Amino acid sequence: MRTTPTSKTYDRAYFDRWYRDPRNAVIHHETLARRVQLALSAAEYILEVPVKSVLDVGCGEAPWRALLRLARPRARYVGVDSSEYAVRRYGKRRNIVLGRFGDIGKLELGGPFDLIVCSDVLHYVPTPEARRGLRAIARMLGGLAFIEFFSKEDDTIGDDDGYIPRPEAVYRNMFREAGLVHLGLHCYASRHDAPNLMTFEKGKE
Repeated sequence: MRTTPTSKTYDRAYFDRWYRDPRNAVIHHETLARRVQLALSAAEYILEVPVKSVLDVGCGEAPWRALLRLARPRARYVGVDSSEYAVRRYGKRRNIVLGRFGDIGKLELGGPFDLIVCSDVLHYVPTPEARRGLRAIARMLGGLAFIEFFSKEDDTIGDDDGYIPRPEAVYRNMFREAGLVHLGLHCYASRHDAPNLMTFEKGKE
């Protein structure tokens, strides 16, 4: 894996290659559907009410949106992505706004959100920007965050352009500093809500 970020262009060719070409795509519809189900179920377990608002950070063309709306048709969906192509093509129809991970705290997104999703993004984000973005997620979180990423200790396949292999310990510190408490299976609660959880609802920090 590459150890330094590179300049990437998230254009139509990129999404065709990694999300539609069966020779390269590593996330298929059934896999994504299970992740959406997990995130929704975990959020509603914490909230004890149906999810009404979702923020999808680094959403790309917003593949989560259709499955979320199928499960919770009345939920408000907001996507954020740095791809000018994705925002230009799908922004109005899928409610995607232009923004980098580290700048989400500066955008007027209308939180707090019951569920915040950030899938397959964090390991491409430079550390200072990642820290800013995680702090913003903690501030905007009103329920559960599903933040899926790879650490240096993981075996990975797929797009390695700009991949940053940060050690597990570095990520744990980043999340702790941001005020996010790990619950397991890529799920996080804010430190503000963590005291309301039982001991074994929380993971070991």
